[in-house]
Amino acid sequence: MVQGPLLYVIGIACLAVLVVLLIGVGGFAKGGDFNKKYANKIMRLRILLQFVAVVIIVIGVWIARGGS
Repeated sequence: MVQGPLLYVIGIACLAVLVVLLIGVGGFAKGGDFNKKYANKIMRLRILLQFVAVVIIVIGVWIARGGS
Protein backbone atom coordinates (compact mmCIF):
# COMPACT_ATOMS: atom_id res chain seq x y z
CA MET A 1 0.00 0.00 0.00
CA VAL A 2 1.22 3.49 -0.85
CA GLN A 3 2.06 5.42 2.29
CA GLY A 4 3.77 8.57 3.47
CA PRO A 5 4.40 11.68 1.41
CA LEU A 6 3.75 9.92 -1.89
CA LEU A 7 0.15 9.35 -0.84
CA TYR A 8 -0.27 13.10 -0.35
CA VAL A 9 1.33 13.80 -3.74
CA ILE A 10 -1.13 11.39 -5.37
CA GLY A 11 -4.02 13.10 -3.60
CA ILE A 12 -2.85 16.55 -4.67
CA ALA A 13 -2.42 15.39 -8.27
CA CYS A 14 -5.92 13.92 -8.35
CA LEU A 15 -7.36 17.04 -6.73
CA ALA A 16 -5.64 19.22 -9.35
CA VAL A 17 -7.24 17.16 -12.11
CA LEU A 18 -10.64 17.53 -10.46
CA VAL A 19 -10.29 21.30 -10.11
CA VAL A 20 -9.29 21.77 -13.76
CA LEU A 21 -12.09 19.43 -14.85
CA LEU A 22 -14.66 21.44 -12.89
CA ILE A 23 -13.35 24.71 -14.31
CA GLY A 24 -13.64 23.25 -17.80
CA VAL A 25 -17.16 21.93 -17.26
CA GLY A 26 -18.21 25.24 -15.70
CA GLY A 27 -16.78 27.20 -18.61
CA PHE A 28 -18.47 24.90 -21.10
CA ALA A 29 -21.82 25.25 -19.32
CA LYS A 30 -21.52 29.02 -19.16
CA GLY A 31 -20.24 29.40 -22.71
CA GLY A 32 -19.39 32.85 -23.95
CA ASP A 33 -15.98 34.48 -24.26
CA PHE A 34 -14.35 32.49 -21.46
CA ASN A 35 -15.19 29.20 -23.14
CA LYS A 36 -14.05 30.41 -26.57
CA LYS A 37 -10.77 31.73 -25.21
CA TYR A 38 -9.78 29.02 -22.72
CA ALA A 39 -11.61 25.77 -23.58
CA ASN A 40 -8.72 24.17 -25.48
CA LYS A 41 -6.10 25.37 -23.00
CA ILE A 42 -8.07 23.96 -20.08
CA MET A 43 -8.58 20.64 -21.89
CA ARG A 44 -4.86 20.37 -22.62
CA LEU A 45 -4.02 21.22 -19.02
CA ARG A 46 -6.44 18.55 -17.80
CA ILE A 47 -4.91 15.92 -20.06
CA LEU A 48 -1.41 16.87 -18.90
CA LEU A 49 -2.45 16.72 -15.24
CA GLN A 50 -4.15 13.36 -15.78
CA PHE A 51 -0.97 12.00 -17.34
CA VAL A 52 1.11 13.26 -14.42
CA ALA A 53 -1.37 11.81 -11.91
CA VAL A 54 -1.35 8.41 -13.61
CA VAL A 55 2.45 8.36 -13.74
CA ILE A 56 2.66 9.23 -10.03
CA ILE A 57 0.11 6.52 -9.18
CA VAL A 58 2.02 3.92 -11.23
CA ILE A 59 5.27 4.91 -9.50
CA GLY A 60 3.52 4.62 -6.14
CA VAL A 61 2.24 1.13 -6.92
CA TRP A 62 5.68 0.12 -8.19
CA ILE A 63 7.31 1.36 -4.98
CA ALA A 64 4.65 -0.31 -2.83
CA ARG A 65 5.29 -3.65 -4.55
CA GLY A 66 8.96 -3.50 -3.76
CA GLY A 67 10.35 -1.66 -6.75
CA SER A 68 11.33 -4.72 -8.73
